Amino acid sequence: MHKTLKKYGILLLCLLLLVSCGQAISTGKLEKAGLLVPDTVNDQVWGTKGYKGMLKIQSQYNVDVYYKEGMNSEMVVERAVKEFDQKGVNLIFGHGNEYAEYFNNISKKYPHIHFVSFNGNAKNENTTSLNFEAYAMGFFGGMVAGHVTKTGTVGVLAAFEWQPEVEGFYEGANSINNKNVNVEIQYVGNWDNEEKAIKLLDNLIFKNADVVYPAGDGYNVPVIEKLKEKGLYAIGFISDQSDLGESVVLTSTVQHVDVLYEVVAEKFNKGELKSGNLSFDFQDEVISLGKFSPIVDEDFKKELNAAIEEYKKTGKLPEKNQNDT
Repeated sequence: MHKTLKKYGILLLCLLLLVSCGQAISTGKLEKAGLLVPDTVNDQVWGTKGYKGMLKIQSQYNVDVYYKEGMNSEMVVERAVKEFDQKGVNLIFGHGNEYAEYFNNISKKYPHIHFVSFNGNAKNENTTSLNFEAYAMGFFGGMVAGHVTKTGTVGVLAAFEWQPEVEGFYEGANSINNKNVNVEIQYVGNWDNEEKAIKLLDNLIFKNADVVYPAGDGYNVPVIEKLKEKGLYAIGFISDQSDLGESVVLTSTVQHVDVLYEVVAEKFNKGELKSGNLSFDFQDEVISLGKFSPIVDEDFKKELNAAIEEYKKTGKLPEKNQNDT
């Protein structure tokens, strides 16, 4: 009897040691899922991708899913979480970086729910932040811009200075030319201030930018439409935006958010979803470039695709090619 108790005691101790080392993981199993978005699921870009992700979860696991729009303060988020809890939701996605802090504050009250946000810093055992490694995405988009530009000036309409895709775009634009491309960067200071974005676009056009990367999901569509009117080019952002015109959208830096939702749901359902901050990149098949415009020549596309495959294998980006013309 004492030997049996001793064995169980040792086993319990081992389990406790395993749990204490590394990140906590969810216990599974998925019952119902909820989505919180700061604006709307009908924006055709970021919000829509989150909604599509939820529909995939609903189809894959045959569970009820719910969503709430306009969730733009901690007070309304906490109210929504309480409502989701009453409905039996045990996996909640906050579709943006602002939800990381909200969930850090709220999640301790709901230990039976796992909270997932984006591009933030998750601190509790039942919170996870999904981070897109966007530097390479921007780099490859910048390569396309640097290759196609005729004026030698390309532009970025960034939402915020911290966006890694902006620095990546700058480096990528200069990576394939024997002369430095002039990269003009303007900051909107907001994801969806369309009016300000268009004004800043006018500045970029005045400075002779003929390729522009509108790195904000709330204003990229109107920016691309104006570039089309001017006979200029764009690199799409978040979604494959080739449907806005193959004569204007050279390619797009695509984040497959809906696919990532499926990945997370699968891990959660198996009890394998880790807490903390998780990163995803090209290697995880959740980031890619979109459809190429016919304006981008075939030889360059082959070179670029080879560079992407090399990056997937080695994590190394192309070095500056001094012989490119």
